[in-house]
Amino acid sequence: MDKTIASPAEAVSGIADGSVLMIGGFGGSGSPIELIHALIDRYRATGSPGDLTVVNNNAGNGRVGIAAMIDAGMVRKMVCSFPKSSDPRAFTDKYLAGEIELELVPQGTLAERIRAGGAGIPAFYTPTGFGTELAEGKPVAEFDGASYVQERWLKADVAIVKAHLGDAHGNLTYRYASRNFNPLMCMAAATTIAQVSRIVPPGDIDPEQVVTPGIFVDGVVEVADPRQEEQMIRAGEAYA
Repeated sequence: MDKTIASPAEAVSGIADGSVLMIGGFGGSGSPIELIHALIDRYRATGSPGDLTVVNNNAGNGRVGIAAMIDAGMVRKMVCSFPKSSDPRAFTDKYLAGEIELELVPQGTLAERIRAGGAGIPAFYTPTGFGTELAEGKPVAEFDGASYVQERWLKADVAIVKAHLGDAHGNLTYRYASRNFNPLMCMAAATTIAQVSRIVPPGDIDPEQVVTPGIFVDGVVEVADPRQEEQMIRAGEAYA
């Protein structure tokens, strides 16, 4: 099955209002900037998709990527570990105005909740957060004399991710630290769209090097020279 998609705009065309959207990346590393900006373009042209719940490690930085989504008014809720960044104005302004919700999740717990979603594990227990406001209202159990908080899986309607190489069947490899949350999100979403630096013919990726098998990927779009969030921020760019 050929899963290649011609453009970022076409790749995000099926994302609906009210979706839970996982976006890969650890800051700018592994962040699918071109897919995010294509989604913003679509919202500005059509008013859709809006009312999104976005799951990411952070809540955006500067005026590009996720921060630009928040600026545009597309995001109803952020589920993340780090709502603050070097330039958190987009999220902070919306949050203080009561225009966006925040579900704060410790980073290891966030990764495990996403992994659990992909593995079909509806809940697990962790000591992280016990005795803090983050544990309020959650079941607590004792194991071997220690207290643990129950956390629920995280799943998404759509994940948009960034990989290094992909083939027409959707098999993906990643480059160094840009791997981060991306493979977990591919597994936890009903639909996954990946932007890759290069699409190669099936068979060109050594099976031993495949990180995300194509069974978890629904579409692959080539972005040969992807932008890097940190470089855009240093240059003072804003996606407006």
